[in-house]
Amino acid sequence: MNQEELKQNALKILEESHVGILSTVKGDKPHSRYMTFFNDEFTLYTATNKQTQKVDELEANPHAHILLGYEGQGVGDAFLEIEGTMGVYDDQSMIDKVWNEHLEGWFSGPDDPNLVILAIKPDRARLINKKGKEPQTLQL
Repeated sequence: MNQEELKQNALKILEESHVGILSTVKGDKPHSRYMTFFNDEFTLYTATNKQTQKVDELEANPHAHILLGYEGQGVGDAFLEIEGTMGVYDDQSMIDKVWNEHLEGWFSGPDDPNLVILAIKPDRARLINKKGKEPQTLQL
């Protein structure tokens, strides 16, 4: 698969799969949790409360690892493995970019004072488990 095909496959996964696993570093160990992701090309965004462990963890170490796309249907389900660097944003333009009705279960609205956005800029992305294919690295 060439890089353009790989990019299109990866973007399809990002557009169709919104729940994934975000891993940060807590002390010297990985700390994982499910999150809802939104994307703009390969930059990922997720909303969180500014008083959570993940915010504290990324301030100590901004590196993150994300798994997105595995649907649990069996062998051959493609998914993305993304390594990146996270930042925390509380500016209204970033919140407005990410805000949608799915976030209403966690926040009172886009003006909730505890709402922040985590933006993950990928350093590396790999398409994994594409039936019959070895893992492939997307050049970013």
